[in-house]
Amino acid sequence: MAKSLLTRMPPGLRLFPSIRRNRSRAKAYKVSVLLLTFLAYALLHASRKPPSVVKNVLSSSDSLNYPIIPSNNSTALEWPLSIMFQKRVEPFVSKSSISVSSGWAPFNGSSGTALLGDVDVAFLISYSIGMYFAGHLGDRLELRWFLSGGMVGSGLIVCLFGLAYWWNVHWLGYFFIVQIMGGFLQSTGWPSVVTVIGNWFGKSKRGLIMGVWNSHTSIGNIWGTLMASSVLTYGWGWSFLVPGCALVAGGIMMFLFLVVDPRIVGLASPYDTTLSYQESDGDDEESGLLQPGIKDNKVPLISKDVKSDQEHEEEPETAVGFLEAWSIPRVAPFAFCLFFAKLVAYTFLYWLPYYIKHTEINGEYLSDSTAGNLSTVFDIGGTLGGILAGYISDKLNARAIVAASFTYLALPALLMYRMYGSETFWLNALLLFLAGVCVNGPYALITTAVAADLGTHESLKGSSKALATVTAIIDGTGSIGAAIGPLLTGYISKTGWNSVFIMLILSAVFSGLLITGLVVEEVKELYSRWGLKIPSYKELS
Repeated sequence: MAKSLLTRMPPGLRLFPSIRRNRSRAKAYKVSVLLLTFLAYALLHASRKPPSVVKNVLSSSDSLNYPIIPSNNSTALEWPLSIMFQKRVEPFVSKSSISVSSGWAPFNGSSGTALLGDVDVAFLISYSIGMYFAGHLGDRLELRWFLSGGMVGSGLIVCLFGLAYWWNVHWLGYFFIVQIMGGFLQSTGWPSVVTVIGNWFGKSKRGLIMGVWNSHTSIGNIWGTLMASSVLTYGWGWSFLVPGCALVAGGIMMFLFLVVDPRIVGLASPYDTTLSYQESDGDDEESGLLQPGIKDNKVPLISKDVKSDQEHEEEPETAVGFLEAWSIPRVAPFAFCLFFAKLVAYTFLYWLPYYIKHTEINGEYLSDSTAGNLSTVFDIGGTLGGILAGYISDKLNARAIVAASFTYLALPALLMYRMYGSETFWLNALLLFLAGVCVNGPYALITTAVAADLGTHESLKGSSKALATVTAIIDGTGSIGAAIGPLLTGYISKTGWNSVFIMLILSAVFSGLLITGLVVEEVKELYSRWGLKIPSYKELS
């Protein structure tokens, strides 16, 4: 066991020998794990944004041919916002003068938006299927190799999609094959990073820590949108090539530096029951990094008993089976809740720039790049939503109540954005921000803190070998919803965007209803904890 741990030491750590001898190394390693896993998943999410950014270019007949002219009316944006947000003035063009040879075949015909939706779904379905297998493998394989290999492979696949621009590829099957391969490879990311975080951090302040950490999703969406939009005018292929190369570089960095388990560097797991302690300089639980059981300003190291067990090659923990993981309390309700939550979130992820571009805002249409840049406001709101949901759920110790509350708040937010988002640019941005807070709050909470809680549930008797499997079950089920949402939008949007928003609102309702039972349980626990009595039916009547 000890020998296998040494072989898992990241080679890049040899460049920083002082860290391994530092008395505060526990905190240093935890900070590095947070930053590296944050970067890893931000890059993975950034690589998913190019399809939504170039959707207008691929399907529109003249999407890049309209001149970008500053508006002369009072709503024109001032510097520096005018650099990022520009308005597109469309000259009068008769329908007979528009050639279907514009755009990019096979997406430039009358069924172009539906085909683009199908390509998105090919990625998401393969991603959701791959997630179940990735979780099973993640609890059994070396996570550093698993994560870095998936990132490098995913980056190359993203580049392959963009290379179709220079290779002049117009075969629909090529885009389907590339997206299916990309979905399977990207499925290695989420179970890996959540398992790594779970290996390093116990339950204390997990909601807040993971809420902040999970902002990588929104930050990645913003990075991806800005990267893809900034090079779009040079050709849509660059919008894939730049994020793809960045993802490959990130994968190499994970291989060189990511420590996936504290025991690799001689520190104790937060799930170890036998610990010895060494004095440290301020690495206490109140720093927000150390875990329950760390007391009197001490950092746990692997105890002598644990070390001696390792020397005798102690048998590793047995990984939890797929069906056994489904039977863990609360896994199924949260998994199906996430199904509908991700349906809403991913519909915005893949279709929001397209929706903004084809919606008049104060009587004007925005350019392709501006529509993509404005869509990042949703992700900025999502960052705050994830942090708030995590913080509040830590304070209340009630994950289901917080998830359901944010979900129900999303209902008026979605309705108001559809009704009033076209009034002015700033009102659109404000309502989009609020929608991002409410939609991404429960999505972020369930995929991080809830999944980590359930992956180390008390029924597992201290085993941490269910983290990747449980995470994959929850996020994999959610990813099926993420595939269905964009698919339905591609067809429903033909009848009008009101139909799409009705679908999103109904999905949010179902998402909240599916965890109603858990909400009732937590309300009873809160009443009991606060010394309150739940009134009976007779008392109420």
